[in-house]
Amino acid sequence: MKNTLNLKTLMASVVFVAGTSLGGYAVAGDNPMVGGAEMFPDKTVVENASQAKNLTTLVAAVKAAGLAETLSGKGPFTVFAPTNAAFEKLPAGTVESLLKPENKAKLQAILTYHVVPAKATSMAAMKMVEDDGGMHAAPTVQGGELMLSTKDGKLMVEDGQGNVATVIQADVMQSNGVVHVIDTVLMPGM
Repeated sequence: MKNTLNLKTLMASVVFVAGTSLGGYAVAGDNPMVGGAEMFPDKTVVENASQAKNLTTLVAAVKAAGLAETLSGKGPFTVFAPTNAAFEKLPAGTVESLLKPENKAKLQAILTYHVVPAKATSMAAMKMVEDDGGMHAAPTVQGGELMLSTKDGKLMVEDGQGNVATVIQADVMQSNGVVHVIDTVLMPGM
C-alpha cells in the first residue's frame, strides 16, 4: 500500500509540472502548436506569431508595415493569419514589392484587412454565419468587410475580390485576441 501511495504522489507531481515552465524552459502543455512553436494565451499576437515557423512572412510584413506595436496592443483582435504557403500563392514578386518602403500604405491596408476589431472564436463566428442564413459580414480594421461562411464544418473567409480562404487552424488564443490560421492571403476590394 505504501508503494502505491508514493506512485500516486509521484504521478500527481508529474501532472502538475507538465503544464508549467521549469527554470525558464517551457514544457509543452495544453497550448496549441503553430508552425512548430507552442502558442501561449498570455502572450500577444505578435509575440506568438514571431515564434511560428509557418508565419515568418506575415511577421516580416507586419514589421515592414509598422503594425507590430499595434498588434501588440490591448485589442481585442481576431486575426486571420496567412501562412508562408499562402503568401507563396501570390503572383511572383508580390511579397517583395509589398515589403518596399514606398508600398507601406498598401501593405498596411492588406494586413489590417486581415484583422477584425473583436475577439471571435470559430464557434462564435460559425454561430453568426448560421444566424445570418449562411453568410456573415465581418468589418475589418482596414474598413472593408470579410464574408464568413462555413463549408464541411470549416470556417471560410471570402475577401473583397472573391478569393476564399479556409481556416486551417482555429482558436489560437492570445492575450489580446484570437488567431485563426488561413491558407490564402485576403485582398480588399478595389
